[in-house]
Amino acid sequence: MLNKWSVYLLGSLILFVSGIFFFFVGCLYLIWDYVVFMDWEILSLNSCVVTMTLLFDWMSLIFVGCVFIISSMVIYYSESYMGSDLDSVRFYFLVILFVLSMMMMIISPNLMSILIGWDGLGLVSYCLVIYFQNYKSYSAGMLTILTNRVGDVAILLSIAWMLNYGSWHYIYYMGMWDFWEFYLVSLIILAGFTSSAQIPFSSWLPAAMAAPTPVSSLVHSSTLVTAGVYLLIRFSDMIQNLNCSFVLTLSMMTMFMAGLGANFEFDLKKIIALSTLSQLGLMMSVLFIGYPVLAFFHLLTHAFFKALLFLCAGLMIHCMSDSQDIRHMGMVVNHLPFTCTCFCISNMSLCGMPFMSGFYSKDIILEMMMISGYNFFVFMIFFMSIGLTVSYTFRVIYYTLFYHVNVYSCQGYLEDQIMMKSMIVLSVLAISAGSMLSWMVFSVPFLVVLPFYLKLMPLIFILMGGWLGYEFSMSNLGGPLLSQRFYLFSFYSGSMWFMPYFSTIMIYSNFLYLSKGYSEVMDGGWGEYLVSNSFLFLSSLISKLVNYYQFNNVSIFMLVFVLIVIFSLV
Repeated sequence: MLNKWSVYLLGSLILFVSGIFFFFVGCLYLIWDYVVFMDWEILSLNSCVVTMTLLFDWMSLIFVGCVFIISSMVIYYSESYMGSDLDSVRFYFLVILFVLSMMMMIISPNLMSILIGWDGLGLVSYCLVIYFQNYKSYSAGMLTILTNRVGDVAILLSIAWMLNYGSWHYIYYMGMWDFWEFYLVSLIILAGFTSSAQIPFSSWLPAAMAAPTPVSSLVHSSTLVTAGVYLLIRFSDMIQNLNCSFVLTLSMMTMFMAGLGANFEFDLKKIIALSTLSQLGLMMSVLFIGYPVLAFFHLLTHAFFKALLFLCAGLMIHCMSDSQDIRHMGMVVNHLPFTCTCFCISNMSLCGMPFMSGFYSKDIILEMMMISGYNFFVFMIFFMSIGLTVSYTFRVIYYTLFYHVNVYSCQGYLEDQIMMKSMIVLSVLAISAGSMLSWMVFSVPFLVVLPFYLKLMPLIFILMGGWLGYEFSMSNLGGPLLSQRFYLFSFYSGSMWFMPYFSTIMIYSNFLYLSKGYSEVMDGGWGEYLVSNSFLFLSSLISKLVNYYQFNNVSIFMLVFVLIVIFSLV
């Protein structure tokens, strides 16, 4: 009989091997410019055909390969992380289901089969968010699944709308445009916005941090939140026909809001979640500007370093007796040197440090944005968001690795072999994946001719952001932090512009007052007497009369006798 834990090792090995296989096949398809379109007929009845369609092109295969490689490392890491959990086998199968749902979504050129993968992602993510069963997890899971249901409804409506075309294979209709397609694309953009947590649906993403850390790593790197971006990349040929200025503004505001909020947050997992939100805003923005391949390129590079970032954070939280507050984490670098090295590698890649994997995608995104002819507002929001990314990253590094005032004593620091092995693979990818993918995805090198000061602008904002992050986290002994001096501003920025309140209590509180009024008037008021109690009142009245008659009351007998006599005489 197999050991209970070996199921993790087996699953991660199978996923890793198949991920590398898919990745190399995707690279070959990219070089050959080759596409395989598989149509499997399940049922044919008269002229009605039910088919299962799979699309294998370079984009879907490389993405499936990356998802499988990342999830294999996350599952391998989970063997140690979830080792003491009683339901660890259930957790394993939930993660496998999650990965398979994402694969289903990636390789589908058909809205019907996309819905299967999309719904699978929503339902399994709910099961994983409420895995640690407490009230916070239940609330977060409910917010997650209800927000994603909006996207499900949008896809269902777009399936109904595609009845106008004759097929649900959206890939056939990419080259055409008519007035019908505006509604279809609007629904698809709505679905993408809910899954990728853009404004006004942003509040579920930090709430989903209630899930175990390996799940957060998987969700925030390559599965649930990237499904929306990937769907819009697939529909990008249709989206180019629209005026995208409104949705571009929303995604840029998401990028800016998340970067600003992360500078005032003290929960380590929430900071990384807001960082994911910021990067999703960047992907969406560059997609709406008109560069879907660049958005896909950043999607892949981001997946590697964000998965690594979460795995490192998970080990640090594990060693801190499950405290996620960065104010408890001073001088971790002395106790967990390897983990902190990987943490810094992933953070530098996130910042866009030259020659790390994040640099290759971010730098070219900024340069293409500069030559795309958008206005100064777009220009400034992009660069300020890059600066804010570096700012919160340096703040986290300062608090967790070097800040010696808040060192949390009496902790059991242990770097696990299993966790370290999974981090090594992702560290290599976080360093080298950007350059490797940029050589492959762009067959011809991009030559962006800009003035010298514009070429240096990204690096200038990176340095300014690092300085700002240091200023945010510095405090004289006994003195307040910079953010505490501007408390109203920091509270407003740190609470995601009050979006969680709008998503939760603002929606249902007024409806609860309304329903309370209805309840008092109808259920506890007139409705109670006229509707609910009327049958009871009538039947009890009749039974009282019958009862009164049955007790041989002489006066009733005499009255009945007199009545009978009168009726007979009449």
